[in-house]
Amino acid sequence: MNALELREKTLDELNELLFSLREEQFKLRLQHSTEQLGQTHLLGLNKKDIARVKTVRDEKVGDRSS
Repeated sequence: MNALELREKTLDELNELLFSLREEQFKLRLQHSTEQLGQTHLLGLNKKDIARVKTVRDEKVGDRSS
């Protein structure tokens, strides 16, 4: 996921994406805790994607209040 791609999305689209990423994070954590997740690096990638979305979302919200 690229920050440039995220900046093109609307605030509603970013919120939907954040919700789906958090659902995916929950599923990955559950698989990891039950030792069914073979690709543990996906947890870190998902966490970074969530951070990117939150950063871009916060930038957009900050632009509105200015």
